[in-house]
Amino acid sequence: GSKPPESLGSSRDYNIDLVPKFIMANGNLVKVLIHTDVTKYLEFKSVDGSFVLNSSRVEKVPATDWEALRSPLMGLFEKRRAAKFLSYCQQYNPEDSSTWQQRDLDRMTMYELYQAYGLQPMTVDFLGHAVALHQDDQYWAQPAKATVMKIKLYYESIMRYEGLTSPYIYPLYGLGELPQAFARLSAVHGGVYMLDKAGIEVVYDESGVYEGVRCGEDFVKSKFVVGSPDYFRERVIKTGKVVRAMCVLDHPIPGTNDANSLQMILPQKQVGRKSDIYVFCCSATHNVAPKNTWLAFVSTTVETTVPEDELLPGLRLLGPVKEKFVEIVDVFEPLDDGKTDKVFISKGYDATSHFETEINDVLDMYERITGKPLDLTRSDMSKRQEA
Repeated sequence: GSKPPESLGSSRDYNIDLVPKFIMANGNLVKVLIHTDVTKYLEFKSVDGSFVLNSSRVEKVPATDWEALRSPLMGLFEKRRAAKFLSYCQQYNPEDSSTWQQRDLDRMTMYELYQAYGLQPMTVDFLGHAVALHQDDQYWAQPAKATVMKIKLYYESIMRYEGLTSPYIYPLYGLGELPQAFARLSAVHGGVYMLDKAGIEVVYDESGVYEGVRCGEDFVKSKFVVGSPDYFRERVIKTGKVVRAMCVLDHPIPGTNDANSLQMILPQKQVGRKSDIYVFCCSATHNVAPKNTWLAFVSTTVETTVPEDELLPGLRLLGPVKEKFVEIVDVFEPLDDGKTDKVFISKGYDATSHFETEINDVLDMYERITGKPLDLTRSDMSKRQEA
């Protein structure tokens, strides 16, 4: 390719994730990292803000009852209704019926719960998409329990560590630190890893069951193989496309209180689409770019024949852009669960700017491989954290 402009500085000052995603501070990914004891090789920093588009205005997402009372997203009476709703979600405990307020959330739909609190459409919009992180409105017709627990998780993540102003954290130097940390842990336990190997071939027996992996003259046997769809194109199916724009800015995103890092969600109804648009922004505070430089990603699920134009509502919020790179990628899912052929394939990355969907895929793969769910109970976690 062409030589990058000198105004961007040295390439050594950048650590760019092509599919950047923030981590929920009290979510399952953090619990998995603690469970595997890999956190001793990682250092995280909080994300400054979580924002949502409201009638062409960028507003901070209120996550607690007291934040709702101060939020410009809602009028006076709606603030009180939203505060009561958030208070209910925060104190809800599925194991303690005294917190249910005579509501069976396994039977009651989320739409019915919203109606019970008299919440207005815009409030429902940001709660469902920017707090519970649903990608569409199909959850309205589903039992309310799952969504209430998602809202509760958002609140618990903000309270997880002192001083958080959003529920998200991100590794210093970017997500590339995650596989590097696992590689270090693997080496401690005698594991072998080879990076950027060309000519990899997965070998199967006559019945189509996995046997091993061949790379040049080397042949490695194992009980099963785990990989991304890139290695198994004949065993996956295309489920959609994602378009992402990576933008280099010399200023913070306008309307975000000069945040050095943030997530912004543009709910589908706010931009007249079937899918949300996501904005991810990070900077030198996470050691991913030079000083006075911000990296902003805008992404969404492709719905038309002109994918780049679908990002315009998000791109317009960024202000002047120094450089922009657009990528359109296919998203794949495995054709089967891998239990028969011993080939366990992950799903492709979606358009979201957080890990809440991907970690569910990881946990599902773990259960398919081992035959039992990963134990992330509080007692188990606390023992590891103390250690």
